[in-house]
This record gives sequence, structure tokens and C-alpha cells, in this order.
Amino acid sequence: MKKIFLILIGLSICTSALRADEGMWLPLLLKSVNEADMQAKGCKLSAEEIFSINKTSLKDAIVLFGGGCTGEIISDQGLLLTNHHCGYGQIQKLSTLENDYVRNGYWAMNKEQELICKGLSVTFILSMKDVTEQILSGINSDFTEEQREAQIKSNTSKLLEGKPQGPHYNTIVRAFYYGNQYYMFTTETFTDIRFVGAPPESIGKFGSDTDNWMWPRHTGDFSLFRIYANAENKPADYDSNNKPFKPRYYFPISLKELNEGEFTMVYGFPGRTNEYLPSHTIKMIKDVSNPVKIKLREKRIEVMDEFMLKNDTLKLKYTAKQSSVANAYKKWQGEQRGIDRLNVLNVKQAEENEFLKRAITKNYPEAKTILINYELLHDKYNKLYLQRDYYNEALRGIELINVAILIEKKMKSLDGLKDNKQAIAKEQESIKEILRNFYKDYDKRVDRLVFERLMKIYYDDMNDKIPSNLFEELVKNYDKDVAKWSMKVYEKTILNNPEKLYKLIEELPGKNRTLQNDPIFKISSRFGTYFNSLNDQLIKMDAEMQALNRNYMYYQMKLNTEKKFYPDANSTLRVAYGKVEGYKPIDGVVYKYYSTLEGVMEKEDKNNPEFFVDPKLKQLFQQKDYGRYADKEGKMRIAFIASNHTTGGNSGSPVLNANGELIGTNFDRNWEGTVSDIKYDVSIVRNICVDIHYTLFIIEKFAGAKHLIDEMKIIE
Repeated sequence: MKKIFLILIGLSICTSALRADEGMWLPLLLKSVNEADMQAKGCKLSAEEIFSINKTSLKDAIVLFGGGCTGEIISDQGLLLTNHHCGYGQIQKLSTLENDYVRNGYWAMNKEQELICKGLSVTFILSMKDVTEQILSGINSDFTEEQREAQIKSNTSKLLEGKPQGPHYNTIVRAFYYGNQYYMFTTETFTDIRFVGAPPESIGKFGSDTDNWMWPRHTGDFSLFRIYANAENKPADYDSNNKPFKPRYYFPISLKELNEGEFTMVYGFPGRTNEYLPSHTIKMIKDVSNPVKIKLREKRIEVMDEFMLKNDTLKLKYTAKQSSVANAYKKWQGEQRGIDRLNVLNVKQAEENEFLKRAITKNYPEAKTILINYELLHDKYNKLYLQRDYYNEALRGIELINVAILIEKKMKSLDGLKDNKQAIAKEQESIKEILRNFYKDYDKRVDRLVFERLMKIYYDDMNDKIPSNLFEELVKNYDKDVAKWSMKVYEKTILNNPEKLYKLIEELPGKNRTLQNDPIFKISSRFGTYFNSLNDQLIKMDAEMQALNRNYMYYQMKLNTEKKFYPDANSTLRVAYGKVEGYKPIDGVVYKYYSTLEGVMEKEDKNNPEFFVDPKLKQLFQQKDYGRYADKEGKMRIAFIASNHTTGGNSGSPVLNANGELIGTNFDRNWEGTVSDIKYDVSIVRNICVDIHYTLFIIEKFAGAKHLIDEMKIIE
């Protein structure tokens, strides 16, 4: 089967049934798959210039930032540009009430003022290789899923023998097309990263939750960091003697005015898409999973907002958490609307009817049963998936529950160390350090109210679907009054007494009755035990679903060789390309492709902190002091949109013109287009980008940090 699949890849990439705007393409295959089409659309670069193993190419200026975003190198001194929201966690960690870099921004006026970012890393891709034959060697159609996974694990281990494995150089294997194809990546990771600068949140987060996922946007969503290396220009942990990294390549920056219809390209690490799922799974997402997650996250956001609006200390502690929770919450809402708007279920069903026709015509009986098996599996899977969502979004939406789970895992780890006193002491200190970082941004008043509201929904919605003992304490001791229950739990738990908890950590390993009898630990253990029993069933069903997905993907490509298939995103390096263009969200409304500083002033609301306008920014606007960054009409453009196919993980990705010059930084999608993780529609899906003109304007004119501009290669 694997050899047939490799032939199918070749057949499918030679045709182009999809518009070029759709797709997250493997850079290694650009020469054979996309080069001609990209150049026909206006790209001036060869595939080799975009991605090369043996020569310097654009890939050498792109990093996986912090494990979840993308960043790009923009100077020969390792200066790194990414989104404000990607650097937000680090900015928040470095902030205090006295030096609030979230609220006020920060700019290092020299390298000595750059701030150490503990725990932050960035990763380059050094090489990429197709290893499908090696990974699938020895597997046949008679294998069970367990046998198949065991063989893949064994083959992977053999393949990685002697390959770089470590914190700075590593080799990984990733599955594509649901396990029909595999690629091996060699990576280089730098761990001495320093914070250089970011605008205040009134610029970097302008519009905040209200404007999130929306167009038009007026957000200067960018931040700057710098990579440091040792004397040999190699990765090293922080050392005061480290020097700014000298990159193999960095992006020149174009100040040419952007026009509608121009070619654009996004290069980065998109996180997760599911473009090839059947209608049964889409229906589960729409009717079962998304509604639950939206409802529960809405309650968490309400609680955090209540406290953050009243207290600056709590705002600083919870601002990054709130943003993280709110981001997915609003995305799922947009996805729901998109599924309806694009009639995705009917479209998928039509595709499945065509799939069945082809399977019958070409006499593939095994293909005909796949959709029936999906339906049968989902009858059971949906119910278990609902349980998983409530556990993850309700119970694990509570901060102290997650602390209890962490400590319980660490207790087992300590038990395994037996009498190794040195290792035990090191692990104890590691646990305490994790907890210290946690308590720095924790408030029991917030978490108690989150507990109350989430557990009430959990009980009201699920008490007749789960064992009665899970909420036995609530029913018997508190007459179903979740507020009273939560007050008592948070009053008694040792997790709200850090110093006492640290002392107990020092008494581990071994059984600790104080922890075992703690009310939060009891709740965590009780629900965890139940969910683990369910999880065994879920793991088995996940494996069945994975097998169906893999076979469905295989036969989609086998039966439809006219269609151009790209692999779903999986946090590996990809290229997407399209063009600058506006769109029509609803009848009678047309959005142009860019926004300007005028929009910031129009949105200003002195009663809403999300739309606060910094006085200095207002002064620059009034004086029209934009320097060389104004457009030909004398306006300051902030953001633009294009039809590049992006998703989470593409945040911070470089947006490039036809010459490979930096013209912007990707930071969002439009709300109408969030359904693109499931179904792409070029008429409505747009990626939202900070215009590089605005980025440079803020750095030079607002921040007065022209020394950073002087590092860059600017193309006028």
C-alpha cells in the first residue's frame, strides 16, 4: 500500500483542481508541486530560493517561536520579529506593577538593556526528508492498529539511531496524511533569547477580545526578541558572554506600497487543520463538541473579566490567561457560523457521495465500507467525546485542579527514584520552582469563582450521565449548593497555602496523608479515576478513528487523482500563497484590503480599555508625522488582508512579496474564515497581517528606537 500511495502523491500533485490560494504546502516539494503555479501568480523566486537543504534560502530566517508561534529574523544580529500575542507570556512574566511592560511597553535602547527570557526557545529547520518507506517497512494490511503502531515505533527508533538528539540539535519524525506518509526533520534550537521591545498593549493589543478574529483590524500586533549564541555562533543556554546570533539569512524589508492583487506568501509553522474529515466528524464538532467548549469558556472569561476590571494586580496576573482562553472561545464561535454559512455538512456529504460512486465504479469494496464504519463508530464516540470535553473544559479549567494533577504525577515520579537522595532533592526543587511560577500569577478568589461556575454547569448538564459518586459530596453535604461547596473547598485546601505546601513537598516521596485527604486532591482524584477509565475506551476509539481517517485519506487520493491534495497542518514548516484582496462578508458590504490609523481614532473609547489610544500615538496622528512609512495618500496603514491559507501557529509568520521581501507579519484570520481549519473558501477566508510600515513607524517614531531600524535592510 505504501508504494501505491507514493505513486498517488506523484499523480495528485501534477494536477490542480484546487485554487492556489488554498493549501499549506511542504516546502521540500515546491519544485515539483507549486513552483510553476506560484510563478504564474507573480512569484519571482525559484523553489530552491524558498527552500534548500544545501544552500542558503528563505527557510533559514524562519523559526518556531516558543513552540506555538512563528518568528522571522530581520537583521544580521539575530533580531527576531513575531506577534505581540506570541511574546505576550514572556512580556507578562517580565513585568511587575512597578515595571508593567504589558501596559506600558518596553524598548531596549542598547543590547545591555535586553531582558533574559527564561524558558523561551526558538527552533530552525535544518533539513527535511521523506522517510515513508523506512517508517512503514514491514507493515501489511493484516496488522492490527496496535501491531502497526509498534512496528512504526520500532522503525522510527532504528531510523533515529545515531541522529542528533538533544536540547539544541534534534531529529524528529512526523506523520502526514493521517499516517500514510512520514518526514524526518533535523532541527537547531536556541535557548538564550532576550526581549528587545514591544509596544504598549494599547497598540499591541488594540481592540483586544472585541476585535479578535475580526476585520478591519487596527492592532500593532508585534514584538521583538533577539537570539544569542556562543562564541562559535552555536546554540547555548544563557551566558553573559554570549553574542547576538549571526543568521544564515535574514529578511530584507520592503517599503514599496502594497496594492490589491499582488502576490503574497506566508512561511511558517501552522498548527492543526482537518480538511479531509467526513461529515460525521464535522457534525460531532458542530453539534457536540464546540457548543460545550464555547459555553464553559464563556464562564471562565466572565469570571476573569470581573476581577481584572476592578484590580490592576489581577489584570497583570490574568491577562495572558484570559487572552488564551478567549482566543479559542471566539474562534470556535466563528467556526460554528462558518460551518452553517458554507453549508459544510452538505458539501461534505456531496463529496462522500462522489467518493462512493468512484469506489463502486473502480471496484474498491473496502473503500465503500469506510463511511458506514464512520457512522457506526460515531454513535459511541460522540458520547465519550462529550465526556472528554466536560472533563477538559470544566474540571481542568480550574487552576488548582491542574496543580493537584501535576503534584500527583510528580509524587509517582519521586516514588520511582527510591533512595536516590540527590535526584529526589533535585526533583523536589523542580516541583517547588514550578509552583512558585504558578502562584506568581494565581489568585484564589478568581479560581474559586471559576470552580463554582464551571462545576455548576458540569453537574447540571452531566449528573445523569456520570456516576453519582463524582458529585456525592455536593449532593449530600451541601444540598447541591455549588457556591457553599466551593467556599469550603477553597478554605480548607492546602494548595492555597504555598509555604505549607512547599514543606510537604520536601517530605515526598512516600504517602502523604495531608495531600491525599486534601479536598482539591480528592476531587481531582475522584474525577481523574473515572475519566481514566473512560480514557481507555477513548484511546481505543481514537485508534479506530485514526485507522478510518488514514484509509479514507488513502482512498480519497486513490479515487480522485484530479484533485491536488496537501497534507493537513501539524506544526511543521509550510508555505501558503495567495494574493492581497478584500472580500464581501455579507450582502451589501465590501471590505477593502487595508486599514489605517484613522480607524484607531474612530474606534477610540475612553470608557473601554480595549480601545484606549496612547496620547503620543494620537499626537503623531494629528501631526501626520509618519516619515517614510506613509502611503502615497499620506496615510499610515496598519494592517492588510490576503488569501493565504493560515491557521494557529502561523501567528508571527513572515508575509512576503513576490521577491521574498518582508511586507508584514501574520497575526490572525477573519472571523468568517475561521472555518478554514475544516473547509477552505477562497471567497471569504483571509489572513490578517500587520503592515511592516506600521511596525517600523511604531519602532522609530513612537518608541524612538531608530537603532533597531538601522540594523535592518530596508528596500525603499
